[in-house]
Amino acid sequence: MSLQQKLEQRANNQCELCESTESLSYISLKDENVEECVCVCSKCADEINSVEYKDINHWRCLNGSMWSEHSAVKVLSYRILHALKSESWANELLEQIYLEEDELAWAKEGIKEESDVVIKDSNGTILSQGDSVTLIKDLVVKGANFTAKRGTMVKNISLTDDPKYIEGRVNGSHIVIIAAFVKKQ
Repeated sequence: MSLQQKLEQRANNQCELCESTESLSYISLKDENVEECVCVCSKCADEINSVEYKDINHWRCLNGSMWSEHSAVKVLSYRILHALKSESWANELLEQIYLEEDELAWAKEGIKEESDVVIKDSNGTILSQGDSVTLIKDLVVKGANFTAKRGTMVKNISLTDDPKYIEGRVNGSHIVIIAAFVKKQ
């Protein structure tokens, strides 16, 4: 019996994440064996393999799969919920999920930590949490009805998960700023 067949049998011929029965395949989390793979439908596989999740609400299905008796399913559920932790419902599920110590270590192996994200200013200087930067061009702040002028200093910036953006306060408003439009002080 092939690995695909074994996984489909284990999963009762449905996706172990969303329970769909359409176009089943599998995702390997470590090695090509039943204990380290998850049977998934084409929609889940496409979402997992894309750069970012396009259909965030699709992953609400994890409220069931995160309680699976199979470690690989719980680990994959944890990783997806971790990636979506900015969504309140996903963060709530992430706080509820229970993983044994070895499962948690395995789940964290596949997660890119925030410290792995490198954000650079317009000169290529690496920015850190709490740095002060200066705007190098006028920026129209959408929704706040003002323009942040060139030369404005932004103190105590916050880094984001996206290397293109930082966050900071300008004129009392918390705004998202394109990192290429600032230089480090």
